[in-house]
Amino acid sequence: MIGNDIVDLALARKESNWQRKGFLDKIFTKKEQLQIVTAQNPENMVWNLWSRKEAVYKIYNRETGIRAFIPLELECFYESGTIGTILIKGKTYFTQTKIENYFIYTIACAEKEYFKQIKSIDIGTKINKRNGIPFVIDSNSKIEKTVSISHHGRFWKGIIIE
Repeated sequence: MIGNDIVDLALARKESNWQRKGFLDKIFTKKEQLQIVTAQNPENMVWNLWSRKEAVYKIYNRETGIRAFIPLELECFYESGTIGTILIKGKTYFTQTKIENYFIYTIACAEKEYFKQIKSIDIGTKINKRNGIPFVIDSNSKIEKTVSISHHGRFWKGIIIE
């Protein structure tokens, strides 16, 4: 399973006041809040952690069928600046995050080796949905393949496991 999430930093800055009272408490654990307040760029850290949680939530939702607002149940850990893990209910997921001037983009996988199999898909790709979950049909094999799509503001990213 895979998931992804992208944050348009200009739009996030405009629409989300992450410094308002109670925002961090609703979304981030105490350890994550400490990472935010001690980061060189606290705003980027907020959206870094958020995108990682969202990408993993997409996998968790597909695996369990549970749809709920549960950001505090997803806890982020770092291996390095862009590589990390997220724990939820005893299960570990793996993340890779790319931080650019205009966006923060995270890919999450249920297994580390999936990162080697991920391919981007074009915005024009025919995407089907069943129960709100996107998939494509491989033109050669006719097999359904899981897709993860994310869009925010000016940005759109889609990925598939090949």
